[in-house]
Amino acid sequence: MHKYLRAAGFSECHTRKEEEELKKVLLREGKLVRKLELPNDTTYLEYHCELASGMGISLVGELDEEGNFHLDYYFPYLVGEDESSKEECSIQRHTERETFAGMLDEYKVGISLIFYVINSMEYRIRHLEKKKIRVKSVNLSSFASEGKILLPIQKTARQMEMAKVASLNRNNLLEAAKHGDEDAMESLTIEDIDLYSKVSRRLVKEDIYSIIESCFMPYGIECDQYSIIGEIKKVNCLVNRLSGEEIYSLVIECNEILFTVGIHKKDLLGEPIIGRRFKGHIWMMGTVNF
Repeated sequence: MHKYLRAAGFSECHTRKEEEELKKVLLREGKLVRKLELPNDTTYLEYHCELASGMGISLVGELDEEGNFHLDYYFPYLVGEDESSKEECSIQRHTERETFAGMLDEYKVGISLIFYVINSMEYRIRHLEKKKIRVKSVNLSSFASEGKILLPIQKTARQMEMAKVASLNRNNLLEAAKHGDEDAMESLTIEDIDLYSKVSRRLVKEDIYSIIESCFMPYGIECDQYSIIGEIKKVNCLVNRLSGEEIYSLVIECNEILFTVGIHKKDLLGEPIIGRRFKGHIWMMGTVNF
């Protein structure tokens, strides 16, 4: 059973039998969105069962010679509202099945951002038809298994402006360091040492969440799961049309990247309001724009 099925509004699905019944309903309610015909006479179909605006379950499987559909895998999806990144993006196939991961060289988060590609079938079709597969941009989104609402950090207009300038300078240094600039590497090292020293001094008298405004770091052993803290920019409440359960759809700004987070209303501690911060563990996915 998919770990983030609950985040899409199916919190009452616990057993294998319930999962199989749910798959039948999803296939019956779903619409065919893509068809992939391979040279070896194998046909793959992708169905989307939309549960709310921009949220649903994707089901992918093979069509046999008798015309029967055999489900290979399924996953919940949430379409990101905003264009998150235009940085260079590479796409690689997962080992276990014909699904794909994207990797963004995004300086703003300080790491290579890896995400699950929602429209992987589109990528396979373009690749088969020898169309251009250069990635123009990515709309990131995610599901959260749990989350908390934190109060915002109070800042003056001058502090906000200084933070933007510092962020821009750091991104320029990271770009230079990537291309082998030793002075940039040295500057980044000194900057990190100074930052560690400042944080250590402040931690004696202040709470950690009053110092760290946002964070984006890997969580667990799977490469597309992260622990984040980010500012809430937009709040929507979605209702799963099949289960009737409520899902929060939050647009989050984290390390200057905008993406959407979906979380079950029961799994969020606190009231989400624009300007407050969201803290949680997420499974990152994204729609690739070619």
